[in-house]
Amino acid sequence: MQKYQIIPRKFRPSRFSQVAGHEAILVTLRNALAQNRLGQAYLFCGARGCGKTTLARLLAKALNCIGLDENQEPCNACTSCQEIAEGRSLDVLEIDGASNRGIDDIRQINETVGYAPNKGPYKIYIIDEVHMLTKEAFNALLKTLEEPPQNVKFFFATTEPHKVPATIISRCQRFNLGRIPEQHLTLKLKRICTELNIDASEDALIQIARLSEGSLRDAESLLDQLICFGKTPITLDLTREIFGLISNEHLAELDEAIQTENLDAAIAFAQKLYESGKDIGATVDSFLEHYRTHLLTPRTYTKDQCLTILDILMQWQQHMLKTPFKRIHLEMLLLNLVRSAKRLPLDNLVQRLLELEKRQPPVVTAPAPKPAPPVEPPKIVEEKKPEPSKDDTHSSHYDTLIRFAAVELEGIVNQEI
Repeated sequence: MQKYQIIPRKFRPSRFSQVAGHEAILVTLRNALAQNRLGQAYLFCGARGCGKTTLARLLAKALNCIGLDENQEPCNACTSCQEIAEGRSLDVLEIDGASNRGIDDIRQINETVGYAPNKGPYKIYIIDEVHMLTKEAFNALLKTLEEPPQNVKFFFATTEPHKVPATIISRCQRFNLGRIPEQHLTLKLKRICTELNIDASEDALIQIARLSEGSLRDAESLLDQLICFGKTPITLDLTREIFGLISNEHLAELDEAIQTENLDAAIAFAQKLYESGKDIGATVDSFLEHYRTHLLTPRTYTKDQCLTILDILMQWQQHMLKTPFKRIHLEMLLLNLVRSAKRLPLDNLVQRLLELEKRQPPVVTAPAPKPAPPVEPPKIVEEKKPEPSKDDTHSSHYDTLIRFAAVELEGIVNQEI
């Protein structure tokens, strides 16, 4: 009995023409092979599952293939191609940078790099997740990487190129692999279903492509999971059911609650979602995708309404993981979505205020009255104080002398005591 092989491995590209996306990179690599303008090291950067290691293996296969065609495609029939495809080639050494990250591991490479290839014309080292190497390991690799033997090539793959030292990057030809577009993912999934005789709707495959976020490996793994479920044909509703997504009926129910501004319907809808065991994060993601579609193809909502709803969803998504009260969180989110139907965009509100200002009749102001003549303030007549008499002056002087004598007498008494 033949052992089962998962879809990502079974349908791994064996030729450049089978690679999904990355057209510019493929043209560059083919021209380098045709013109024999090959660098000593290549660095493939990109997100998970976008084809970094696949391109490295294809380039290694093309370098050691003895039957390249005119499009620089490997023949996949010679011994070298078969050994590389099966991972048992002695000329192509794949190293996991996460588990072989120390200076001793790099020293082993430096010690064996001078040995001649076993069969093919090149000895190739493929180091995956190269950013995991230690600083000392990178330093040990510098000299060998700058001046390797003519029959030695280095291929690096990483998801975090910012962690690779600039001294390493400057010695490599760098290729940045973007996320694979949805249309390329969908076409690849269609070819897989055709070859496996699986009946799958295009809407379901598009949904899988969106869930994979540009990763072909993720898309193939999701398709493999659906096939293992054993129910055909693979429809959009089945896909959403298996992966815990919101169905079209649920989305239509939410749209009706928002358009009719029905708060009670929003509470009932939240209870239905919560009791069904739907993941809150996946639910919000489904809402975001739904209203993003409405934004791109306006139907029952205006663009301003879609933007307002998307803003609310993104704000609540940030706080979703922080609260332990998932049900209340979901209810308040749906209530805010329903209430958003009454909100006016700021631009529309300003425009309405300007229109109201134009419609108001002009205000007629009465002529200003003539100012009254100034009134002179009353003159204040200061009362003259009577001058002190001689007797008063003499009495005041006498009192001052008496007080001074009393103070002096008190001081003398205190000193004697």
